[in-house]
This record gives sequence, structure tokens and C-alpha cells, in this order.
Amino acid sequence: MSQGNKNVSINIKSPNQAVSNQLGPIDDLEAYVSPEWWRNIFTSLYLKTDGDVVEDPQITKNEVDLFLDILAPKADSTFLDLCCGHGRHSLEIMRRGYHIDGFDRSHFLIRKARKSAKKANLNIKFKEGDARKLPFQVDLFDYVLILGNSFGYFESTDDDLRVLREVSKILKPYGKLLIDIADGDFLKQNFQPRSWEWIDKKLFVCRERMIAKDKRRLISREVITHASKGIVADQFYSERLYSRDELESLLKKAGFSSIEFGNTIEHKSSRNQDLGMMENRFVVTAQVVKEWTPIKVRSKKKLKNVIVLMGDPEKKDIIKPQSVFGDDDFYTINQLKSALLGLKEYQFHYLSNHDRLHNDLNKLKEKSSFVLNLCDEGFNNEALMELHIPAILEILKFDYSGSSPRCLAYCYDKSLTRGIADEMGIPVPKAVFIQSKDFTYELPFDYPVIIKPNFGDSSFGITADSVAENMEKLILGIDRIRDLFGYDKPILVEELLIGSDISLGIIGNYPDSYTVLPIIEEDYSTLPPEYPRICGYEAKWLPDSPYGKIKSIKANLPEETEKLIEECCLKLWERLDCRDYCRFDWRLDAFGNPRLLEVNPNPGWCWDGHLAKMAEIAGISYPKMLEMILHVAEARIATSNNYKP
Repeated sequence: MSQGNKNVSINIKSPNQAVSNQLGPIDDLEAYVSPEWWRNIFTSLYLKTDGDVVEDPQITKNEVDLFLDILAPKADSTFLDLCCGHGRHSLEIMRRGYHIDGFDRSHFLIRKARKSAKKANLNIKFKEGDARKLPFQVDLFDYVLILGNSFGYFESTDDDLRVLREVSKILKPYGKLLIDIADGDFLKQNFQPRSWEWIDKKLFVCRERMIAKDKRRLISREVITHASKGIVADQFYSERLYSRDELESLLKKAGFSSIEFGNTIEHKSSRNQDLGMMENRFVVTAQVVKEWTPIKVRSKKKLKNVIVLMGDPEKKDIIKPQSVFGDDDFYTINQLKSALLGLKEYQFHYLSNHDRLHNDLNKLKEKSSFVLNLCDEGFNNEALMELHIPAILEILKFDYSGSSPRCLAYCYDKSLTRGIADEMGIPVPKAVFIQSKDFTYELPFDYPVIIKPNFGDSSFGITADSVAENMEKLILGIDRIRDLFGYDKPILVEELLIGSDISLGIIGNYPDSYTVLPIIEEDYSTLPPEYPRICGYEAKWLPDSPYGKIKSIKANLPEETEKLIEECCLKLWERLDCRDYCRFDWRLDAFGNPRLLEVNPNPGWCWDGHLAKMAEIAGISYPKMLEMILHVAEARIATSNNYKP
């Protein structure tokens, strides 16, 4: 969520490309609005269509002057800018000397906010997430701000109420909420049904609006057109029109009191054009009167002490952009810690310094039950040494979650895994193994092909340039992996499959007790047609690339195909001696036949990773998924004499 007129894509491409299927005139705009239109929709186009307000520094300064004048905060006050967008208010408030955090649903805008803060040398923590479940401790902030008409996006008022109740939890006793929101009564009578304006010298936007059937929302359509390329976006959105009385009632229901309505905010567009939802807004403040939340005393029941072993953030990691742990990595780690904190039967101790790993493990040995091995980066963040972590744990006689060194060694070798699968009668793509010393190549199958490092993790070395349609591009692709990525090990060249790109996850231990998670597939519908349909390095690590918009959705497969994939995965699980959790990646050929790509016995554990997405589809929350992994590992370990319950 963010600030200003909001955009949802029916069809969006870059400003240099036109959308192929144009909708034309529409009578019922409401029918085209997605219930969750606010997800993953804020791109550079949003900052263009709304730039006359949200990119105007003077408007931001004037608004902050007004908000601080209303609140009159003390010098040591703490703020949360909820639904902060690209951080324009957060940055200005920090410049005034106050401590402030930012929180927003849009990955694109949060990344922009972080870059702006870094450039301005301002120490602001910007977090990404859903406002209906805030990742902050109770009684933390003096003030929470919801600015720039960023309230009322959800389909149901129940969700708006959830946001307000979350705010009341994280506010200190007698803390205040300030909301800057469109005047619903005004807009119902004064919205512009149609308007258009030039955004810059090449782009112009046409807008249509109508009141929803329930009379409580304003439905909008924006068609953005490039002067020479044609339509580049056709997008729909819906925002709730709160009156003062309705908002006051909702605030009271959420537990707020001392509700006061103050100034009206009116702006003039720097382009002298349609302001839409930003045209006439009012400010409301409310206070939460409550006691300080009692500190929870842990139960006298003995907690299970678990060591969580992770990658080393102080060391180089060539898989990651710029080869270092970035803000997104630390946010992911914080999400993990927050999720584990809610598992009350465990007490966790985190180890990530690989230089002193042996000593730290030995110090905790007598007090620990087992190790939760989440070090998918490998020892010293070297992917080839991923198996060294469980090897160290076995040498030091630790019980641990996840697969053994032998299993990790098998699966790290893509060609070896293919050979094992083929031997078992499990279908795999046609492929050729190329040694590092080979410089001439012969393919016993047709182009196109995809070029992969035989040893690699997190799609290392696999990009849009890894697809080759002829011998010349094959040679260039192999040379690129060897030279650009510094990869001097064998390469695998596979036939490029063009069917659904799918993954299946399993949590448990076959055949005793296990859960097969729903199969997911990659949705490439937003990817421009000239880009290969692959989920490579760009999709996982470069969110601003065209691949950054790829989503994982529940796969729609014939029952017999799902059954075949599940049976093959369980056979591989047993043959490779996978343990506790694993992910299997497949792809369908042009005729819908599944082919195994690889087995990942130490898959990403992050909150937005493929395993978590599968679990979410199954109705399993991220904390619950982690708890399941802990429980199945614990049950397996319980058969060992070394286990200390």
C-alpha cells in the first residue's frame, strides 16, 4: 500500500512497449477490479501518474508541517509511517530530528525508500509487509501515521478494522494515530467521471470513474498511453469513501477515543490537472487509552533449546547481488526470527559467524536439543560447501534438521541427480554434460536449449541469456557463464521445455509421516513476450527486472499428472535419503509431460520462498510451516540415542 491515486494492472508493460489486448470501452468498471488490487502493483508508472503530488518536495514539507503542528510531539517521540510508499513523509520527518520507521506492502516502493534514505544518509528502517499483521512489538510507538489517502484499500471494512486494531497494539498507552484520508462525502458529489492529462512529453493518462454498486467505493480506471508506442497500461482500482461519521465509528470499534477531525488538505497539481482521490482530504487523530502490556512470563515447563545455524552475513556471498547480504536478506532473517519467536515450546539461539562456528557450537552443546540447519548458503557462504555444515554437525555429534551431507552432495550435482532419476524410470529432459576443458560441442537434440552450471544454487548463472536458439548463442552462453560468473566447473545443456514451470514440496519423513504441499507454477503472464519463460537469477534476486513480476500460483494440472509427479518425488525422496523437507522442480514439455529438473533437499526457508508459498496455498502460515519442520525433525531425531528432549 502507498499514497495517492492507486493503480492495478489488467495489463501493464514498460513505457516502451504497448499492451497487446486492449479492452476498449467498458460499461461496468467495477467488474474489472480485483479484490486485492493493491498487491504488487506500484511500479515506476505510479510515480509518474501521481508525481504531481507524491514527487513534489514542497507539498511533502507542507504536509509534514501540518501533521507535526497537530501532534506537537516531544523531541524523543517515535513514529511509524504506516503505508509509507516510497518514504516521502518518513524522510522529511527524520530530517526534522524524529525517529521514524516505515512500513508498506509494495516491494518496489520500499526498495526506493531504502535507496533514498541511504542517499540522504538517514537511518530509517523500512519494512515490507501486510498492514493487517504488523511485525512490531506492542507498546512501541508514540505515533502511527497513515498518510496520503492510504487507508481503505481492502474489499471489506473488517480488514480496515484489523489494521486499526494492529495499530492500537503497537502504540504506547495514550499514543496517537493520525490519518490523512479522502473526504468520502465530498468525492461522492464531486468526482470527475472522465479526465485526461499529459504526464510528461511522451505519456498521457485517461481516467474514468464511477461509484460502486454499494455506494461506498469509488472505482477508477486509468489508461496510460505512450505517444508513439500506444497503450502501455490499462488498470483498475477501488477505494473506500469514508465519511467522518463512518471513520469515527470504525475507530471507536477498534478501541480508540479522543477522536478529533482537523484540517482539510487541498493541493494544486503542479501539472494543474486532475487530483482524483488526493483532491480534498481531511485529517483525523485518535488516541488509544490502555495499560502497558504485561511482560509475559515463560512457563515453568522446560523449553527445548534449539540452535539455528545460518549463513554468515559478514562474509562474501557471490550468489547475492553485489555479493553481500543486503536489506532484503536482513528483513528475511527478521521475519524468520519473528515467526520462531511465536513458537512457545522452543528457545532459539542463532549462530552465523562461521569463523568461530566450531567453538560456538561446542559451548552450546550440553544445553541444546538439536540444530535447525538453515544454512543454505554453505559453509563460509560457499555453495559448494553446503554439505560441510551437516558434516561439521555430525563430527561434533549434534543432531540436526534436514538432509545429510551425502544427500546434499548427490543433489548439488544436477547431472548426477538426472542420472539417478533416469535409472529409476523418472522422466528428465534431454541433456548434454560439458566438461570445463571442452570447447567444442555437439547436441543430439534440437534447439532451443538452456545452459546451466552443473553445480550451482539459487539459479546462479541462469539468466535470460542462458537460452540459446543456435550454436552461436550456445557458445556465447557457455563462455558467458565461464567468464562473467567465473565458473570453471562442468556445464549442463538441456532441451528447453516450454510447458508449465512447477515445483512440489514435502515436509515430513517418508514413509512414516509426511505432508505433500500443493504444486505451484510460475505465472509468466506479465513477462514481455521476447523474454524466455524461465525462473532464473533475475526472478529471484532482481525484483526491478521484467522477471521481478513473476508470481507463483497454484498449478492447474490434470489429476494423473499430479499423481505421477507426487509418486516420482516420493521415490526420489527415499532413493536420495532426503529428510524433513525438500523441494522438487519440474517442467512440462510441449505435450504436457512432466520432466524432473532438480531436487533441492535444503530449499530456501524464507517467508516469501517457494516452500512458504506452497504452504500458504495449503492454509499453512509461515510460523506453522517452520513449526512443522521442527516437529518432523524432532520426531526423526527422537529415535537416536543422542537426542536430548
